[in-house]
Amino acid sequence: MKKTAVLHRLETEPGSGGRCSSGIALLCLCFLSATGISAQNSKPTFTTFNAPGAGTGASQGTFAYQISNERFIVGQYSDAGSVNHGYVRAPDGDIATFEAPGAGTLANQGTTPNGINTAGAVEGYYLDGNTAFHGFLRAADGTITTFDASGAGTGAYQGTLGADINTAGTVAGYYYNAQAVSRGLVRAASGAVARFDAPGAGTGTGQGTSAFSINTAGVITGAYLDANLAWHGFLRAASGAMTTFDAPGAGVGSFQGTLGLNINAAGVVSGYYTDANNVNHGFVRAVGGAITTFDASGAGTGSYQGTQALGINEAGVIVGVYTDASNVNHGFVRAAGGAMATFEAPGAGNGAGQGTNAEGIDVEGDIVGYYVDASNVNHGFLLTP
Repeated sequence: MKKTAVLHRLETEPGSGGRCSSGIALLCLCFLSATGISAQNSKPTFTTFNAPGAGTGASQGTFAYQISNERFIVGQYSDAGSVNHGYVRAPDGDIATFEAPGAGTLANQGTTPNGINTAGAVEGYYLDGNTAFHGFLRAADGTITTFDASGAGTGAYQGTLGADINTAGTVAGYYYNAQAVSRGLVRAASGAVARFDAPGAGTGTGQGTSAFSINTAGVITGAYLDANLAWHGFLRAASGAMTTFDAPGAGVGSFQGTLGLNINAAGVVSGYYTDANNVNHGFVRAVGGAITTFDASGAGTGSYQGTQALGINEAGVIVGVYTDASNVNHGFVRAAGGAMATFEAPGAGNGAGQGTNAEGIDVEGDIVGYYVDASNVNHGFLLTP
């Protein structure tokens, strides 16, 4: 097993010195109203960081994907050869980097962590030297276990992907078989893997079921592509019972439709849908099934622009990214009551494909993500209320 344990202290930039939007006061209020955090010391601040070994070329650098309630951040970095590596950032700012055993060493291969639980266990996937996917689980002590779902293909861009992990150590994800059809999976802490398909999922190449998030009760949300290549959201109870759903206004054309991306402990789902004009819109689905759609102020209305809800915490606060009319990305936070604020990471570029991407949020309202600078290099950030 190859493991790297490199520690590095990160540099900090206060939000007041960066390119924060005038909505930062509203951003603070959103945190406070949704989480009950005290108004004392509530001025939001940004910490930007780069993993040791991160490349400085275009599309290289550091990506932050999720933060645990203990304030450990997980993500990946791309080195000077565009090979991916995993990292965990501790609350004190130190970073430990790691590789899944068997991870490839060519451009776009390597290790991609996706989730971290309260015990510090990290899950994700890696691409091997043949560009096939394999799942992995990294314990808090650094021990890494790899896994493959039965029936997973072994060809290029086939195989097994871990997507999220809950407090019990259960992993949700999906795999591609030899026909490049995806099927959902749930891996118990014991290592047993169950496979499943959403009702209505297509069985052709590139179609099928993808599980993206799992909560403490073992409820999974995700999306499936039907025979017409349209997306639909689903919920899978711990018992295996399935419910499908579509956001109002979701398109039915190829790669339009609804994606359930995250679920909190209460069973509230966040995600986004693509309409008939290929514009993205955020949504939140209540436990009873009611769906509320929303758009960030400033979101573009052109093809592949709009709003994507990417993370939700236990209080129902949602974070994500919106793409404006110039194809620049910006972060947003939406309180459970619907109030929204937008923000920019300091150093974020303002060209097409550049800007701020908010990915995850913890119970205290800390937001993590990454930004793309004017040279198209990626950098991680932590926004603290």
